[in-house]
Amino acid sequence: MPGMTSFLSEIRKRAFAQVDIASLVFFRITFGGLLVWDSYRYFFLGRIPNCWIYPRLLFKYYGFSWVQPWPGYGMYIHWAVLGLLALFIAVGFLYRVSIILYCVGYTYTFLLDEGTWLNHTYLICLYSFLLIFAPANRAFSIDAWLFPRLRSQTTPAWVLWLLRAQMGVVYFFSGVAKLQPDWLHGEPLRTWLPKLPLPIIGRVVPPEWIVYCFSYTALLLDLCAVPLLLWRRTRIAAFCALLIFHLLNAHLFFIGIFPWFAIAATTLFFSPSWPRRALSIFGIKVPPATATAEELPGQPKQIAVLTFVAIYIAIQILVPMRPFLNRGGVEWISAEHRFCWRMMLLDEWIRSNYYVTDPNSGEEFHVLPEDYLLSWQIRRMGWRPDMIVQFAQYLTKVMPRSGPKPLRVEARVLVSLNGRTPQLFIDQNVDLAAEERPLGRPKWLLEIHEPLPAQSTRASENPFVDKIDEK
Repeated sequence: MPGMTSFLSEIRKRAFAQVDIASLVFFRITFGGLLVWDSYRYFFLGRIPNCWIYPRLLFKYYGFSWVQPWPGYGMYIHWAVLGLLALFIAVGFLYRVSIILYCVGYTYTFLLDEGTWLNHTYLICLYSFLLIFAPANRAFSIDAWLFPRLRSQTTPAWVLWLLRAQMGVVYFFSGVAKLQPDWLHGEPLRTWLPKLPLPIIGRVVPPEWIVYCFSYTALLLDLCAVPLLLWRRTRIAAFCALLIFHLLNAHLFFIGIFPWFAIAATTLFFSPSWPRRALSIFGIKVPPATATAEELPGQPKQIAVLTFVAIYIAIQILVPMRPFLNRGGVEWISAEHRFCWRMMLLDEWIRSNYYVTDPNSGEEFHVLPEDYLLSWQIRRMGWRPDMIVQFAQYLTKVMPRSGPKPLRVEARVLVSLNGRTPQLFIDQNVDLAAEERPLGRPKWLLEIHEPLPAQSTRASENPFVDKIDEK
């Protein structure tokens, strides 16, 4: 097929064309700097002991129960090393070794406990992996100063396109996640806006048009971000809109480095030479990139690289579609949020009671999650089936048993989503300890199809006030 052959040949030609390395270098410096700041925050905010030392139970990703924290002061040392590696990445010192070690070390902390899941921690894992293959230390780095043969002002175009594609996936699926009835009807922003530190709007019930304006603006920004950033005529306007959006998120919500990281990754959509042009505005003369006569890799290597890129992007597109494979209401699409870029979509209230029965004696114990978990773990476990099963199985290991028969664990989990009346979410007659960890939607998960309440009949700030949970 001559047409297909010429098409693939053109793709290889464009993918391995040399482009200015300036934007990649800027991203490397920003990426490393943000990771240094992130490491500092883990120490300063006391997250290291709170996340991995104090908890009695760490919730594990499926297949990674073998990943355990370092003993003693090991986790402190681990994060100190990660901070140092992040600094090396920023200045481009021993870059290749540093980025590989950082990727492995950070992914290790990510896999320690699925309860610590955050979208930006997953994104850092992905970008640290992708930067292993990026020659981001060829310019403006200690490596380039120490090893002149390494210096280059250009990089293959496929590197930038892969990094852009990763951020494009985040934007697009964040928008897809908002295409659901709750968001389209103004929730949870209708609940959140009066509580946020916004001038005029804060502390008062916002008019409906403001609620819908915020909701639909965020939706359109996410869905249209990629095409608007790719089109040169709308690129600057789109970037400015996204910049305001991320700065507002940084001001209004406690979401760590994610807004700043997203801003840095969004700059990759600009022309590869944009940092040189930006510096010239401030009177700093930077010579333009000069193309070097670099030998193109052989055809087998080109095919291998493009195959890797295609497989990686396909995975990043297919995985966020996972929640739509199982039937259910808002409860399932929201519970199965990991790896899907479903962000800031719910105002949730949860109350859980667990009942452990010893079949050997017939004795029953009423267990509250706070008896065994930290407060942040209870919030993260919430109504997520995978974590609930892990907690139930943990209870069978730590609670007394008077005979050979295994303990039975049942749960009464009431969930209020976006102002709905609290509803049972789990079949309370199921022995959760005997269930396998679910990979999809378990049969014992109850569906929530109740429509959103009218504004005048919404549940109170805490819908569980004055309610008594009984088995």
